[in-house]
Amino acid sequence: MNLELDHFFILTEPGAKAGDLLVSLGVEESFSRDHQGQGTSNRRFPVSNSMLELLWLRDEGEAKNGPGKDLLFPERSKAEGASPFGLIFRRKDSVDNSQPFPGWKYQPDYFNPPMAFHVGDNSNSIEEPLCIYVPFVEPVERKVEEGTFQSISKVKITVPSTFVSDTLLMAGKSEGLEVILGDEHLMEVTFNVGACGMTKDLRPNLPLIIRW
Repeated sequence: MNLELDHFFILTEPGAKAGDLLVSLGVEESFSRDHQGQGTSNRRFPVSNSMLELLWLRDEGEAKNGPGKDLLFPERSKAEGASPFGLIFRRKDSVDNSQPFPGWKYQPDYFNPPMAFHVGDNSNSIEEPLCIYVPFVEPVERKVEEGTFQSISKVKITVPSTFVSDTLLMAGKSEGLEVILGDEHLMEVTFNVGACGMTKDLRPNLPLIIRW
């Protein structure tokens, strides 16, 4: 499949105080930004080949009325059982430029046209992670750097459901991602192929287990 995970986010409380836990472990933090028209803000933790993003609802009115309203961030922030995850994909090469899964065009205020996202049509199912494809990112060879918290080898998402949409099934076949069914919303991120043999469970602060 001509698809790989570019970066991913966890929807969390305003200010993403839980990000301090990542910093305390040695994960490097970059700049933060507001997403105008989407009503969200973030804390960003980039590595050489990907990025973990902690996202929160900054302005509910903006989120409900702006061009990102169909992402349903207010509902995802408040509803019990909603997935806190978002998965953003890029194509691996330029051989196949078709959309990887059914969906709709999202033109955010913070990008100039024609740069727009392709959002998977499972976006109205808030029990599943958002699946977002970035068609305007050209394929590049992402350098996988060695060293603690320098690169991400795998992201595993657990979805507490008996049914998975076709969109999520297709997205789950992308390189660097595994999607399974389980008992709770959980993300497991492996840095540097787990070379140090260390594991940290950040629950209940974040639905996240990291291995490095």
